[in-house]
Amino acid sequence: MSLDFTAIDFETANGFRGSPCAVGLSKVRGGVIVEEASWLMRPPENHDSFDHHNVRIHGIRPEKVAGLPRFGELFPEIGAFIGGDILAAHNAAFDLGVIRSGLEVSGLPGPAYDYVCTVMLSRRCYSLVSNSLPFAAQEAGVPLVNHHDAAEDARACAGILIDIAARNQANSVAELYLSLGLSIPRQQAFHPAQDALSKATVAALAGGGSAGPARPFRSGWPEEGDNPVPNPDAEPGHPLYGQTVVFTGQLAMPRPEAKMRSAEMGAKPESRVTARTSVLVVGDGFDAGDLRSGRLTGKAKRVLELHERGQSIEVLSEGEFLQMVGGTPGTTLTGAGLPAAGIHLAQQSFPAAALRS
Repeated sequence: MSLDFTAIDFETANGFRGSPCAVGLSKVRGGVIVEEASWLMRPPENHDSFDHHNVRIHGIRPEKVAGLPRFGELFPEIGAFIGGDILAAHNAAFDLGVIRSGLEVSGLPGPAYDYVCTVMLSRRCYSLVSNSLPFAAQEAGVPLVNHHDAAEDARACAGILIDIAARNQANSVAELYLSLGLSIPRQQAFHPAQDALSKATVAALAGGGSAGPARPFRSGWPEEGDNPVPNPDAEPGHPLYGQTVVFTGQLAMPRPEAKMRSAEMGAKPESRVTARTSVLVVGDGFDAGDLRSGRLTGKAKRVLELHERGQSIEVLSEGEFLQMVGGTPGTTLTGAGLPAAGIHLAQQSFPAAALRS
């Protein structure tokens, strides 16, 4: 066996994860990138509006993709490039969700994929205060100049997985996961005419497919609310599963809602930073780059102190958190759980289209 896989990164037009407008892919054979591909595309029909917050991040405007094939028309080429490879992505649940939701709203079936998440692997194998793509790429020694360029982000993801495999003396993805005591997750094949639609697609079809209106900024001390019990049926491979999560700063959603979303994914929300805390979600428009600039809340400064003392703890922007839980700050919870209208690319303050980081 050898270290063979394809790394993938999507950029989306709006707050619905099924609105891809760009994709980058890097094919790895024997631990070396041997081929790359990238496409611009129109998102699926009725889900092709471009949110200006997304545009401000990735720079792709509607006129840039006008007349290009839509995602459903282009997917045969994307799928052919991937072939039977394991997919790697930085926050793989999002990128696999893009494939699923994009195909569902296009009325097309999707193949099964084994996949790995370099956020999860970075958390396991590095000791970083942020496992966002720029931080993980820097740790792996991978250049990342144009973050949010799909091709460059896919290349960085590939480099991170190559580095982590080397550090663990693993000659294949299977060997790496075995050495870490993990199982490679799998997204099953699906057909939208026969199988239940994903939560992201259901929420998008019900609400128009884009992020809801931003909640206005509210001054004052945010209401913490109760700390719900972690969902016992959550997916163990989710990036938040088993984590102890604390929230700080003004979020684009009430904190009780944020806590419910984290608990639904198997996390244990708490109200203050302690020795148990493993993830701190920071509002106020925080971006991972602020860890270097020093624009931090008191809780975030406390996290940096704990990290320097050796506590395994990670800081997430609200955008990264939303990308993980699959939701927009305008939606509400249902009795069945969370509407998973996934988000991509938001680094600005309160209208949240989440930032891939």
